[in-house]
This record gives sequence, structure tokens and C-alpha cells, in this order.
Amino acid sequence: MTTLVFGHKSPDTDSTGSPIIWAWYLNQIKGEDAKPILLGEPNTEAAFMLDHWKLDKPEIISDVSADQPVVVVDTNNPAELPSQINSADIRAIIDHHKLVGGLETKGPIDIRIEPVACTATIMWKMIGNDLAQAPTGIKGAMLSCILSDTLEFRSPTTTQEDTAIAHSLAEDLGVSIPDYAARMFAAKSDVSAFSDAELLRMDSKEYTVGDTKFRVSVLETTAPATVLARKDSLMSTMQDVASEDGVDQVLLFVVDILNEEATLLVPNALVKTTAEKSFGATVSDDTVVLPGVVSRKKQIIPNLAV
Repeated sequence: MTTLVFGHKSPDTDSTGSPIIWAWYLNQIKGEDAKPILLGEPNTEAAFMLDHWKLDKPEIISDVSADQPVVVVDTNNPAELPSQINSADIRAIIDHHKLVGGLETKGPIDIRIEPVACTATIMWKMIGNDLAQAPTGIKGAMLSCILSDTLEFRSPTTTQEDTAIAHSLAEDLGVSIPDYAARMFAAKSDVSAFSDAELLRMDSKEYTVGDTKFRVSVLETTAPATVLARKDSLMSTMQDVASEDGVDQVLLFVVDILNEEATLLVPNALVKTTAEKSFGATVSDDTVVLPGVVSRKKQIIPNLAV
């Protein structure tokens, strides 16, 4: 049976590119039948990567069948995976997030979780010398994933390994990192085609603080004013999205990639209190700027308090 390789719901560049990379490795190097899969539409940056490197967009699925062989990448959180994930045959997990717990396997499996900024960084090391056989598109996907997850090395999650591997890939591909990253971020910043609800879910993860369940949404952009111009309609849509998704509140952080800061929308007293307790901010309006905050994984989620 074909092994399905996929990342988390609301696929960003890493959760789109890493399944493609690992399915190539399983197929072409390990001789195993594997297929990359997505759990939703890729975001605009991921779509740019697919088009730029002439990669086919993987099939989108909503669930997995019992005993389906799968490899999970870029997450280990059951809340970010198909509802029937524990009935599938999970063969491996490759990730760079904290261990959440809750996944069940049918036997011993290979797990590799490392404190680096990007899943593709881990895959580069796992594939090793066999990467010399990879087509340009696979290497391009790796570079894209690393530049996306590190925000071109601006994110505090960036390690020297991420940086060195990205530069090695860029040299191999003949790519200027600043030029290519600027094109990626421009694609990510074009959100004009998305509804408010789609923006709030586009790059989001659920996280519980005490008895309060949040959907923590991040929009990384080089044009924050474009998103903030929709502030009123975004805030009015938050409650509908929260109700539909079974959470208490949506938190939206608009990350300004170039200025390395985040603007948090503050629609109510709960978010005001959360901003003040979590980030030591003084909130006097319906937005608050958080200097230096760019990483959900390292700077937002660990600090959330209500």
C-alpha cells in the first residue's frame, strides 16, 4: 500500500514542501511507494514555491483510512492531523516542534524531532549524500522551507544548521537568498483573494491556556498595512470563527517580517488581558505592537497567559 506523507492542516511552505521532499526520498532512494499529500489548500507562499520550482500540487485529503501507512512531518500534534490518524499505520514522524503526545502507533517507529527551525533542515541531514541525486525542484523546496520557517534567518528559532544548509542549497541552485526570499515573502503578503475567515485560519494552531482555548493565528507579511486595513472586519469575524472551531478566542498576530515586530488585534477584554499578561504590553487601543515578536513557536505560544 502507498505510504502517504503529510504535514499539518492549513499547510504552509514547510508542510507543503517537506511531504514532497520525503516522498521523493522514499520513492527514489529507499524504493518504497510513497505519495505527498496535503490536508488543505497551501498558502500563497507555498503555492509560489510549487509554481517556481515546477512541482505538482499534492492531492488534498480530509481524513485517512484504517491501517493506511503514513509518515507525519512538521507536526506531532493530533489536533493538527486527520481525525482518524490513530487508526492509521504511522510509520515515522519527522518534526521540529515540542512533543505534544496523543499519537498512537501500531508498533515501534522512527521518530526524529530536533530543535531546529525547519523540518526540511532535518530531512537534509537524514538524506545525506543521496541528496546529490535529487532534482532541482526537491532542493528548491528544501531551500524554500528553510527560508520560510526562519523568515530569512530573522526568526529566533533559526539555528546555525538552518543557515548553513540554506546557504549550501542556494549555492548549489545558483539562487540569491535575498532576492528569492523577497519574492517568497511578496507572495505570502498577497492575501487579497482570501476572506476574513480564511485569513484567520490560514496559519493557525489551537492552544489551551488553563481553561481558555485559543486559535493562535499568525500572518507573516512584508505589507502589514494591507492586512491591518481589514482590521475591523477581521475582528468582527473572530467570534464566528471561534464558535465554528470550538475555541474561546482567536488571537491574530500580524507579523511584520522586515521590521521584526507583531501587531496583535485586540477586539475585547480577554485579548487585552492576554496581551498585557503575556507580553507585558500596555494596551490602550484595538491593536498593540509587540516589538521583536515574530515566532509563534518560541515567542508567542510559550508566553501566553490569561
